Amino acid sequence: MRLIKIINGRIITPYRVLHSATLLITGDKITALDEGDIDTPDAQIIDAAGHYVAPGFIDIHVHGGGGHDFMDGTEEAFLEIAKLHARHGTTSMTPTTLSSEKEELHQILQTYERVAGGAAGVGGAAGSGGAAGSLGSGGAAFIGMHLEGPYFAMNQRGAQDPRYIRDPDPAEYEPLLTQYPSIRRWSAAPELKGALAFAEFVRSKGVLAALAHTDAIYEEVLEGFEKGFTHATHLYSAMSGVTRRGAARYAGAIESAFLLDEMTVEIIADGVHLPPPLLKLVYKIKGADKTALITDAMRGAGMPPGESILGSKHNGLPVIIEDGVAKLRDRSAFAGSVATADRLVRNMIQLADVPLCDAVRMMTSTPAAIMGVADRKGTLTPGKDADIVFFDDAISIQLTMVGGRIVYTKEKEIHARPH
Repeated sequence: MRLIKIINGRIITPYRVLHSATLLITGDKITALDEGDIDTPDAQIIDAAGHYVAPGFIDIHVHGGGGHDFMDGTEEAFLEIAKLHARHGTTSMTPTTLSSEKEELHQILQTYERVAGGAAGVGGAAGSGGAAGSLGSGGAAFIGMHLEGPYFAMNQRGAQDPRYIRDPDPAEYEPLLTQYPSIRRWSAAPELKGALAFAEFVRSKGVLAALAHTDAIYEEVLEGFEKGFTHATHLYSAMSGVTRRGAARYAGAIESAFLLDEMTVEIIADGVHLPPPLLKLVYKIKGADKTALITDAMRGAGMPPGESILGSKHNGLPVIIEDGVAKLRDRSAFAGSVATADRLVRNMIQLADVPLCDAVRMMTSTPAAIMGVADRKGTLTPGKDADIVFFDDAISIQLTMVGGRIVYTKEKEIHARPH
């Protein structure tokens, strides 16, 4: 079995940086992390050359990148998105849909299960030796599908297509969750008619229910939380704040996420969707253990500025990419992120004054815990998947490893050699 020993790296744990430790990988798993050397004469040595060595980044909300969108519904789109984001440090991701026609959703879920080898949401991995690896992905692993919509408040739809927005229908969601075990999270508005029963059914299937695109007030969020809405999708974006009804004021979904200590949140830390003061506020109130960083990237991630499409190529929404974000063509609203995971970590450090270990935790162990894969991913712990990234002081990715296999490297920066 293949042995790899990583030396001369600054190894990041959730709470500190180890400057003289050695990391040992056997096959696709981490098997040892010790301060000092590990005697393994048969191991291939990878010299990290002083770079940081961190757990692979986990993006639990991503729509596309590299000119592709998961809504395209093709194997090529899935695999090329996985490649693009691996170059920016993402080793695991949750492909995310938009509100769509029912037939289109079935097509996308079927494509996922072909690409991920029919895995029940947390097994098959693009580029990690499973069925998807045989397709030559060389990219991030897939840890299940995220359905974003179509059960949203019309007033908070954002760039979601209003033609497909509707209330939860058990005749629709119950067969979907039964037929496709690859669905691992579903975002919806908790105040809608039937949303509480929806959340209970979602939770009964072991799937994460998240509130999103919602006009809910605190009392509705609280009831939703008790039924299963335990996570807030892209906090602040398409979400109610303090609301006036007549003379009275009501706390909205944003304030509710802060008040409910056990609710986890995710933020688009591209520096555009949320400016630095709000990044700082979320970190101050929720902390690194309850806040995940997400790209929410659409097909424009990794592409030059200009015209693009949000959603599928055949019926998506025309948008424009400028100023580091996607916008509606009339520039009246944002229409998605073009961020990558390395940018998120960099922004939290540089714009929000978050310590390095906490910024990395928000992109690794916290999203792993939210998605229920912390037993396999998120920290450099013996027994976990060998999903690893190297980066420099500017959070520029030097190497990405998925399941013990290097899927991206800056060749001149990293030196791999036999013992």
